[in-house]
Amino acid sequence: MVRILIVEDDRVIAESLCVHLARWGWDPVLVEDFSDVSGVFVKTKPHLVLMDIGLPFYDGYHWCTQIRAISPVPVVFLSSASDNMNIVMAVQTGGDDFIVKPFDLSVLSAKIQAMLRRTYDYGPATPLLEHRGEVLHLAEATLVWQGERIPLTRNEFGILTALMERRGAVVSRDTLMKRLWESDLFVDDNTLNVNIARLRKKLEDVGLADFIETRKGLGYCLGDA
Repeated sequence: MVRILIVEDDRVIAESLCVHLARWGWDPVLVEDFSDVSGVFVKTKPHLVLMDIGLPFYDGYHWCTQIRAISPVPVVFLSSASDNMNIVMAVQTGGDDFIVKPFDLSVLSAKIQAMLRRTYDYGPATPLLEHRGEVLHLAEATLVWQGERIPLTRNEFGILTALMERRGAVVSRDTLMKRLWESDLFVDDNTLNVNIARLRKKLEDVGLADFIETRKGLGYCLGDA
């Protein structure tokens, strides 16, 4: 059964989410100890996290960063703070989507279904993709380079998969955004830019500089060097 961790300190909202998600056949888990959200995450092993921003002790960005350091499990932010700064912060700390409060529960369910499908059922038949010695393990969402396994977030994995499936060709920005997010309500150019920059930095740190090239006005492709 799919387990969903609900990190929401408003008890009315949290319990409403719990009831709604249970009706869909999912296993919702409410966080009770907001001083140790990452500890609850480790114990419950959820398949997806719903994360509020304004929380006791530490905000949702802090806990998303903590979760992202140990797991690629998708994190969906739920917040009434829908200005661009909060959306960018959500992406920079590893969030996979941002849903503005108040929201329709049916919309939330549809987004969760899409996120779960992309995260756990998505991918071509072949379990591996390769480019100039780098191997992308689709089942593990990791990139292997010179014997080192590089863990990837869901969005980083989605970007690399799209590029490596089309190695030798340019992948447009629109194609990448539709691949990562089904709704354009959350996505803008800066959102994709942040994800690409974060992935490039991760690759550069292990010696893969210029692995992703920008083709101005067209999109992105894999470097040949």
